[in-house]
Formats: sequence, structure tokens, C-alpha cells
Amino acid sequence: MTPALALLRRHGPTAFGLLLLAGAIYVVQKEFRDLSMADIRLAVEAVPGHTLWIAAGWTVLAYAVLTVYDRLGSVYAGKPVSYLKTSLASFCAYTLAHNLGVAAVSGAAVRYRFYAAWGLTPVEIAKVIAFTSLTFGLGGMALGGAVLILEPEILPWFRDHLPHWAMQGIGVALLGVVGAYLVLSRVLPHFTVFGHKIDLPGFRMALMQTTLAVVDVVVTTMIFYVLLPPAEGLTFVRFLGIYLAAYSAGLAANVPGGLGVFDTVILLALQPYVPAPQVIGALFLFRLYYYIVPLFIAGALFAGFEVSQRRHLLGNLGAEARVADSLEGPALSGLSAVMGIALLFIGALPSHGTRLAEWAGEWAALAGHFAASVIGSLLLVMAYGMLRRLRIARIGGIVLLLLGAAAVALKGEPWWLVVIFLLPAGLLAGMRSTFYRDARLTGEPLSLSTVSSLTASLFCALLLASIAWRGPVSDAPWWMVPFSSDMPGSLRLAVGVAGVLLLVAMFRLLRPSRLVAAPYDEAARARLEALGATVPAEADGAILVEGAGFAFRKLKDTWIGLGDPAGEEQARITALWRFRDICERNGVSHAFWRVGPTMLRAYEDTGLAAVALPDGSYLAANSEGDPRALLEQMERG
Repeated sequence: MTPALALLRRHGPTAFGLLLLAGAIYVVQKEFRDLSMADIRLAVEAVPGHTLWIAAGWTVLAYAVLTVYDRLGSVYAGKPVSYLKTSLASFCAYTLAHNLGVAAVSGAAVRYRFYAAWGLTPVEIAKVIAFTSLTFGLGGMALGGAVLILEPEILPWFRDHLPHWAMQGIGVALLGVVGAYLVLSRVLPHFTVFGHKIDLPGFRMALMQTTLAVVDVVVTTMIFYVLLPPAEGLTFVRFLGIYLAAYSAGLAANVPGGLGVFDTVILLALQPYVPAPQVIGALFLFRLYYYIVPLFIAGALFAGFEVSQRRHLLGNLGAEARVADSLEGPALSGLSAVMGIALLFIGALPSHGTRLAEWAGEWAALAGHFAASVIGSLLLVMAYGMLRRLRIARIGGIVLLLLGAAAVALKGEPWWLVVIFLLPAGLLAGMRSTFYRDARLTGEPLSLSTVSSLTASLFCALLLASIAWRGPVSDAPWWMVPFSSDMPGSLRLAVGVAGVLLLVAMFRLLRPSRLVAAPYDEAARARLEALGATVPAEADGAILVEGAGFAFRKLKDTWIGLGDPAGEEQARITALWRFRDICERNGVSHAFWRVGPTMLRAYEDTGLAAVALPDGSYLAANSEGDPRALLEQMERG
């Protein structure tokens, strides 16, 4: 793989998603600059109570439909699992993947943890994952095709540039894909494409799969539709087309929950039908019902499952099973990001007079709207650092969550909202071993770039604090000040520049320290031999950390460790994760060849699935890929 392709593979999806998100923010600011938070608040308050209960009922039904996905998937895989178990796996997988949106907490990774514990092999788990992933796509294509045929003018920006027959042609093509899938399931369920054997479910199963997917999309759309006020011309079919277009755009953006992109498409498409404040109010309630509340429930359920599994492993495998959990870091990162987003919105809400705020006096104003939004922005940056398992990001996250809880309390918000910010701070405090990497700020000598970023961050933070203390902005979130026509131009410019520079500088300070593999020379061989590691005659590099190490080979798209890491227990885990990070940085997958049973859980934590080899050892390879090609390469030597 050329360096350019490796760079594109590594950063392409993220860059594309950020471009879509930036475009969405620009469009919203341009088209809806006159929006008033007071109008949005009134729109939310105007939603009838019985409508909220109806939306809650549709939400429960939507997640109930999703649970059937996994039940059918386990039947398709040839290893039926009870409905109660598949419901747990489905709910946790979909909820965590929708909200957190990071590879390590994808639906595939979460499902692997559940189904591996229930005795399914990696191949069977891969079939469940493929079945559930394909099912939603079938529903989206079936409904999208039907809507485009019936309502080709559904989206205004396409209506103005494409003729009706072109949109209807796209609809026919989408329905044709679904029809071809059903026909193949009937007449040719088993075939080979590019050397890969494809096993489609039987016709009856495929028909059930498609019907289930259609019902799922319709029910989920109903959650949002009932939250909107009645609007002339906005039929359910039209809104269904709008929802599918928005959801597809959110998926393409590759950001958690399609945040920003999904909302912008909805706002623009509903402009002719519903006033913007009412649309934003419905968006807020929809995300609360379908994303935020299920996230906390799924997080608690998954945490309970992990605790029970860890106890089982500790009782049966002893000290070797005490491995760092790969999902703790990304899950805490995602939870911190959610808290950061919440602070951005809380900063735009009015304060409630409380005795605490009166006692704090001017400090309460400083810790109100403006400070809450600044803390939320910085917490989003810290979440990025937590995803990279940086020690400094964990400490910064704890501090910012505590400050966020204080800001929420000083604004007079309910006590339970303060507790919600304290909970992830407590979790971070107890997960010290999960964050083991140094940032360049703490792990390397100070460079000119690091000093510049540190200076810029301190200067911008002090400038924003000074503006909030003395200027007329304490009653607005910082991100709204640059777009407010009520503020002086110089103040808007100062806040905008200082805010952006602060985030950029903090982002640069949270870059992980440079990770490079050691050359496989005589010194590396001697060190590996002293650790008791496998010392092959030939290798392409070595991973050496304090107290552990192993050699590895470079294949076409995969770097593969040769044997288990050797050394001290925690150091072995560190070496494993460092190898994963180095592979990710080079745009390749990681794997391990001929490893023993004691560290299988650790490999699973990094996204690998174990495949038994004839000699009793294991190949730990990508849990979402096909290990057969890797086996063939290794057996060829």
C-alpha cells in the first residue's frame, strides 16, 4: 500500500465527516441566523404531554423491533440464541454504536463480546454481524426506493437540479437491489465472488429480514413524526423520505449519531412545512428519546455484563485474565463527549435563580452560560485524548467534568443533572490503568510546536475568562457570540478567534507521543530473549516497552505479532496496545500468530477474534474480517 493510500485509508473517512459537519454548521448559521433560543424553548414546552407519551411508546417499539434482528441473525448463523440474550446484545450494540460512533465500540465489537461469551465461534459471530448490518440496509433501500417513485420531489435541492424521471429511476434501482437479493435467496443462495463464498439466507428468511427492516425504519420515523406539529402538505410518506435522506447523510459523515449533519438535512428539508424553532424542539426530543436515554440504560446493562464476565474469568483463569478492557477507554471517551455536547446546549439555556447562585455572586455569572459552553468545548477535545488513552486526557476530563457539574449547579439546574456529570468523573477516577499513554506534552522534551500550543492555549483561556467576566456575554454560550448581531464586531471577532485557537491548541497538546517500532536487530533479539519471548530467525520489527516485547512480521495489509507478548503482566498489555496503535498509524490491521489461551481476552479487547490452529495454538485476527487469507499467507511462510 502506497503512503498516499495509507494516509487516505487512515484519515479519509474522518476528513470527509468533518467536511460535512463544517458544511452543515455553515448552512445552519447562514439559513437560521435569526433563530431565538427563547422560541426554541417555547416550542419544546408547547409539545402536548400525551404526544411525549406516544413518542416514548414508539421508541420502546423501535428497540423491540431491533431485538429481532439479532434473533434472526443467530438462526441464520446456525447457532440460535435465546431471545432474551439476543435482546440484550442487540440493544447494547445498537445503542452504543449509534451514540459513540467509534470503531472500538462498533456494533460488531459489542456483539462479539456477547456472542463469544455465549459460545459462538468467530465465523458464526461474523454471520450474525453481517445479517444485522444488511438488514437495516434492505429496509432503507426498499422504503427509499418506494418514496422516490411516489414522491420524486421530496428533497428541495434535488428537485431543483434533477428531473422527476431521474429520481424515480434511482428509486427503481434501489428496489431492484432488494428484489435481486430476494431472488438470489430463492434460486442461488450459495455462490462465490472474488474468492469469497457468499451464503444468503433462504427465501423465507430473506423475506422476513426485509419486512422486519421496513417495519424498523417506519417505527423509528414515527418517533420523530409525532413530535412535529401538524403541517399542511407534510404527509408521513414525505417525512419518511426526508428522514431516510438525513439518516444516510449522518452515516456518510461518520460522526456519532450523525450529529449536526442529520439535524441540518432535517432543518433544511422541513423549511417549507414547519417553523425552524419547532423542528429544533422536535430534534432535541427525538435525540433524547432515541439516543440519550437508551445510552445510559445500555451503558448500565453492558457494564453489568462486563463485570459478571470479568468475575467469571478471574475465577477460572487467575491472574493472567486481569487484562485491560478495550471498551472502557472508548466508552468513557464517548460518555465524556456526550457530557460535553450537553454542556454546549445547557450553556444556551436560561439560568434559574438559586441560593447557591446568589451566594456565589459574580462568580456565578462567570460559571454560567459562557463558562459552561467553554467547558463543554474543551471536554470534547479531552474525549479525543481519552480515545487515544492519554493519561493527561483522563485527568483533564475529571477536572472539566467537575467544573461542568459546578457550572450546572450554579445555573440552578436539577440536582440529578449535577449527579450525571459527577458519575463519569468518578468512573474516570477509578479507571487509571485504562489510560496508559503519554502525550507529547508530558512524554517528550518540549519542542517549539508544543511550547507555542501551550502558550496559545493559556493566552486564549485567560482572554475568554476576561471577556466573560467583564463583557456582556456571560448570558450566552461562547459559540453563539460570533454570530450575534447584538454584540460589537470587535467582541465577536475576539471571542471567535480565541475560542477556535483554544480548541486547536488543546487538540495539538493532546497528540500522543510518537510511536515507532524497534528494528529487529541484535539488540532487539537479545532483549526479547531475556524476556522469554519468541525469537524468530527473521522478522520485520519488534515492539519493546518497559518490561515486555515481541517480534512481528509485515504482510500486505496486516502486521502480525509472532507469539504472545512476553514479560510482566501489565507491560504485556501495554505492548499489545502499542502494537495496535502503531498499526493504526500505518494504515494496516494488526494480528497475532500462534498465541496461547491465557491472553485471548486481551486480544479480543483490541478487536481481534481467536481462531484455533491445528497445533493447539490460536490466530488472533480482525474480528470483522476473514482470517482465511491471513492463515494462507502465514502457512506459506
